[in-house]
Amino acid sequence: MDKDENWNVELSGYIKQGEPRRSEKAKNWETAIGLQAVDGLRPSKYLIKTAKEHIEGNINIDEVKKRIDEYYEIENNEKLDTDSEEADKVSTRITEILSENSFNFNIFELINIHSRLFKGIFEEAGKIRNYNFTKKEWILNEDTVTYSSFEIIKDTLEYDLEQERNFSYKDLSLEESIKHISKFTSNIWQVHPFCEGNTRTTAVFIIKYLRTFGFNVNDDVFAKNSWYFRNALVRANYKNFEKNIFEDTSFLEKFFFNLLTDANYELKNRYTHIDYRQEENDIKLNDKRYTLEEQAIINIIKDNQSVKQEEIAKLINKSLRTTKSIMKQMQEKSIIKRSNGKRNGNWIIL
Repeated sequence: MDKDENWNVELSGYIKQGEPRRSEKAKNWETAIGLQAVDGLRPSKYLIKTAKEHIEGNINIDEVKKRIDEYYEIENNEKLDTDSEEADKVSTRITEILSENSFNFNIFELINIHSRLFKGIFEEAGKIRNYNFTKKEWILNEDTVTYSSFEIIKDTLEYDLEQERNFSYKDLSLEESIKHISKFTSNIWQVHPFCEGNTRTTAVFIIKYLRTFGFNVNDDVFAKNSWYFRNALVRANYKNFEKNIFEDTSFLEKFFFNLLTDANYELKNRYTHIDYRQEENDIKLNDKRYTLEEQAIINIIKDNQSVKQEEIAKLINKSLRTTKSIMKQMQEKSIIKRSNGKRNGNWIIL
């Protein structure tokens, strides 16, 4: 079965065209397919062909799922590539989830995402693991991260989610917010609640969560750097006192800066290796004096300068009154300004 090694080139064309509906679908597909790289999986050419039909509006996501299922049922068993089958089916399911607006910030949502992604692929889809394990990592010279003990997985997840639920990003700088998001993400991943598919499940959960802040994060940062994302999670949860190595979230912070802003840190996998030394990799993160909410609004305005405050309020999950207050402060701080009046004007980023 032929794998498509240049799938991102074919899909990125829809994003460059700028047609909103096609662009949004293409971004979802880019993220979904790119995430398969965390397990070394590549999509088939048939998936890309079918995805393009979906992007162009010829078929809906249910038809995509039906075609992919039938494709692997009809194919001669000798030609089946189980890796491509997993990549194609999971990519389609991630695309479906990312296209939905619903999201619940709780343990059941995390379990449900895993179940939907891997049903029929892993026997334990949607089930919390019931054993402890280790996993050799090349960036750790074949050492392993210490994962959560299976007896306390649910309690640990509930605690982490409750802490995040009660956390306030109000008045935090963007850098402080990204540091916190990185730590929260690494904590969820370190629990490793499932036997397989944890990184992809964590990524989808975090993408959906960040969207509640108004961030449309389904762009090519995940598509092109999903393996780096996993390695960054490993480094965020690894320590070895004998070798003077400690948990390091800086790699993950660079990833999130690229994901949420226009930062352009080099996300090279070799940088995450415990033996790699590079002064550039130790530089201070961008110290932008924005809050997380302000950065979300900046990103929204970049996409649509004529966007109404009512639309922004809905996207950042805030009341209209709160949104107007935030944007008034942004104008006072010379971050944005209004051009050509309230009714027919545009927002300008300074």
